Amino acid sequence: MIKIILFHLLGALQFGYGCYYDAMYVHIPSTSRSVTPFGGKLKYLTYLNALVQTAYFSVSLLNDLIGTNETSPSQKPLTRRIKDVMFSSLAFPLSIFVGTTFWGIYAVDRELILPRSIDQYFPGWLNHVMHTNIVVFSLIELITSFRMYPTRNTALSLLCSFMLCYVIWIHVIYFHTGVWVYPILNVLNWPLRLAFYVFSLALVCGLFLTGEKLNTLIWSNEVEKTVKGSKKKSQ
Repeated sequence: MIKIILFHLLGALQFGYGCYYDAMYVHIPSTSRSVTPFGGKLKYLTYLNALVQTAYFSVSLLNDLIGTNETSPSQKPLTRRIKDVMFSSLAFPLSIFVGTTFWGIYAVDRELILPRSIDQYFPGWLNHVMHTNIVVFSLIELITSFRMYPTRNTALSLLCSFMLCYVIWIHVIYFHTGVWVYPILNVLNWPLRLAFYVFSLALVCGLFLTGEKLNTLIWSNEVEKTVKGSKKKSQ
């Protein structure tokens, strides 16, 4: 139990400090290519995801202290219900999506996702907190803490709504400033951008289903016990 508390504390502190440092000390000149002050840090999915991770690990820590991590508690406290939904619907699929897409595009051509001109403003350690550690911590969390996934309709509705709002947001920024948040969008025409959005949505939904499947495989006994308990209560 102590290890879980320390892990959640480390996650909350790490991602919280990453967001704080990024907001307070990372100032990229607006003259840099593909950078506009409009929208601030909230125009980046990486930053929004780090905020989600901070919130998730904070709720998890709170649940460790005043809630419960029992497999099938007689009454789930609010912290546990929020924790389960947040991880399943947002924290896990978003972290894996941000990590895999960032490093995938970076491997092909880093100028399309993190131009070298930004290196002097965006330190390497922060890059790994935002794009590497999010994946590592999500996978460790999946393995070490049990949660019961919500219904697919509930989870996918929340996830797709988040992604749709973000796509709308980056277009608001573009039409307001004439600058795309991500350089890769500059090299795509509108049909290819649409295809990119559809692919991204399909990928993040696929990552949700992957998380759901892995959770069932890793915690098969606990899932079965919870399902049986729910059936007994409903009878």
